[in-house]
Amino acid sequence: MSGAPMVHAPAQPRWLDEQEQITWRTYLAAAQAIEEAIQGQLQREANIPHIYYEILVRLSEAPEQMLRMSELADRSLSSRSRLSHAVSRLEERGWVARQACADDGRGMLAALTAEGVAAITEAAPGHVRAVREQIFDRLRPDQVKQLQEIGEAIIGGPASF
Repeated sequence: MSGAPMVHAPAQPRWLDEQEQITWRTYLAAAQAIEEAIQGQLQREANIPHIYYEILVRLSEAPEQMLRMSELADRSLSSRSRLSHAVSRLEERGWVARQACADDGRGMLAALTAEGVAAITEAAPGHVRAVREQIFDRLRPDQVKQLQEIGEAIIGGPASF
């Protein structure tokens, strides 16, 4: 045997079978329809994008209604740069204020303001109505549980909030 390295041919992809292809495309269509409906409702009724709403929700649920920017990015499923841009827009509206972390001079906190509380309080009923209309009103209770289990299988365990 010579000293030449063995070259392996690339493995053939595991193509989706017909049922998997239908499932994949159905999932994509459902996810897009839900996001468009939620995004549209929030824009029409509250004049905010979905990501802004998520940031306000995460802050409203946090102790003292504030979080480190890095933790807020993780919780809102957003990149740090996208989150920073969104927080800047929320600051312009007076809904969020940034402040330095008391225990870490390099860290920054995002804090919900009284105006932010008012904004989320006003937006929440319409958002919940849209989520119910798009998902929960269309599913049986056993399907709701299945949807949760499927989501957990895809993300590798229960979602952290």
